[in-house]
Amino acid sequence: MGFLWSILVGFVIGVIAKLVHPGRDGMGLIMTTLLGVGGSVLANFLGQLVGWYQPGESAGLIASVVGAIVLLVVYGKLRSRPV
Repeated sequence: MGFLWSILVGFVIGVIAKLVHPGRDGMGLIMTTLLGVGGSVLANFLGQLVGWYQPGESAGLIASVVGAIVLLVVYGKLRSRPV
């Protein structure tokens, strides 16, 4: 059940990040969910590195959304790069 909860929360975080970040990114449902989960993982990793979170503690909603926005910006930069 925890895995499904992580997917649902990741989707919500991804949707919030896409609403806050301006512009079209053309991501579908699965990529939005992966964006949210990745943002949460990034926020958790950086939060533990800085000392905000202890090992085993999860990142908060705001930190997860900020992490997802960072990933969205990186995704946009990589996607707009000429081949």
